[in-house]
Amino acid sequence: MFLFDTDFVVELLRGRLSAAADARLHDVPAARQHICSVTLSELVYGARRSARPAHHLRLIESVLLPCVKVVTFDAAAAYVAGALRARLEGGGEPLSFPDLQIAAAAMANDLTLVTGNTRHFARVPGLRLENWLVDSAH
Repeated sequence: MFLFDTDFVVELLRGRLSAAADARLHDVPAARQHICSVTLSELVYGARRSARPAHHLRLIESVLLPCVKVVTFDAAAAYVAGALRARLEGGGEPLSFPDLQIAAAAMANDLTLVTGNTRHFARVPGLRLENWLVDSAH
């Protein structure tokens, strides 16, 4: 099962996934596709700040949300996030709080994080990562 990071979802909504990434996405049953409530918040923020907020909000509501399950940042994820934050900051490698929350939600729900930012998330011990954007046209 997969949790899609914000960068992956943005590329999807922009129609900029490579043929390989698009095929991979279509091979995964909808029941195994997730986003985090934190990602949803980042998408709404981006839509509201854009030149065409109504258009982008409509994409989120009509294209994205009917196709994925939204995983909330709940108590289990909060415990994982707290432990990760202490470990990463203690090692001098802090992660932005939204990314920390997304990583923790993936771990708490036993999901593989799909992101184009694997180098950034690779610092999170125990987080399963896949980069489906490696060959997408940006």
